[in-house]
Amino acid sequence: MTVAAYVRVSTSDQNLDRQLEGVAEYADRELGVAPDELEYFRDKSTGTDVDRSGYQHLVDAVDAGAVDTVVVLEVSRVARSIADLERTVERFRDAGVELHIVEERLVVRPDEEDPYQRALFQMLGVFAELEAKIKRQNIRQGIAARQANDEYRHGPAPLGFTKDDGRLTEAGDYHRVVEVLEQVARGEMSKRQAAAELGCSRRTVQRAVEERAELDGL
Repeated sequence: MTVAAYVRVSTSDQNLDRQLEGVAEYADRELGVAPDELEYFRDKSTGTDVDRSGYQHLVDAVDAGAVDTVVVLEVSRVARSIADLERTVERFRDAGVELHIVEERLVVRPDEEDPYQRALFQMLGVFAELEAKIKRQNIRQGIAARQANDEYRHGPAPLGFTKDDGRLTEAGDYHRVVEVLEQVARGEMSKRQAAAELGCSRRTVQRAVEERAELDGL
């Protein structure tokens, strides 16, 4: 059996150690595959989709029949949305490949239809949609509040936003900014790393996280 481990971090400043340790421990414990027997696929990317070189190499190996099982630490490492996860699961199933997601305790096997797993995916989809809706509402409310404030009307646009005739709108890098700020808020990235990633000062990052959380739906 050939077991592949896929690990990914969002920025070049983060390291893969926690994920590598987690997937190796799981493969050894649950699959009887030692760490040095795993085939590793790695990505350090700032992208917001799955079009990454390590992921693409993994998919190529899956499609070629060179991999029997794929292990990832978390859903968010292999998919950016529920729809993305469903596409990944179907692709692996079509290739006859098992997918093991460690933290969520999910095992998707190509030769069985598990009603529990299908229900779980549906629940994940509902909660993901609800989370996105709440975040959009928070953003709209935050923008409305800021636009009523002279500081925002006449001052510079907040991180991740731009101004159009004095009105705040999401900038092209908005989703990337939110992803980085969320990692800072969770303690997964330092303000220095975030500032380097976003091309701004640490003070700007600190202000965005601590004072404007509601504007970004954090």
